[in-house]
Amino acid sequence: MSLAAKLRRAPLRLAAGAYILNSGLGKLKGDKETAAGAHGMAVGAYPVLAKVPDTVFLKGLAVSEIALGAALLFPLVPAGLAGLALTGFAGSLLGMYARTPALHDSKFRPSQGGVPFAKDIWMAGIGVGLVIDAALSESPVTKTED
Repeated sequence: MSLAAKLRRAPLRLAAGAYILNSGLGKLKGDKETAAGAHGMAVGAYPVLAKVPDTVFLKGLAVSEIALGAALLFPLVPAGLAGLALTGFAGSLLGMYARTPALHDSKFRPSQGGVPFAKDIWMAGIGVGLVIDAALSESPVTKTED
């Protein structure tokens, strides 16, 4: 991979990785009330999660966010792989936004309470961008000689 590819991906990986890592570290310290709130929001969108205890859900979410944030920040993790993971994570958050009517109006514009969730669209954009950039820079069709 060229230095140019690493440099153009660095701001995206740094911004998303630091944000997600910080969020995961914060959730590790979450109390029962925090766990119940996060779990309740998730169950509203994904009912299968009702089987998971609140505190287990919050710890699992925290560990997942820490792992994803670290993968984005660690430059040896391939951009395509980090982008796929970020896209999947952001997709689940956007699914929760779409399935929770109180977070948006009929045109999917965020309500006051939905603004913190609507911002997850930028994570999906970064993830897709990393995947596309990795695919194009490693494609024999678009690869240029350095």
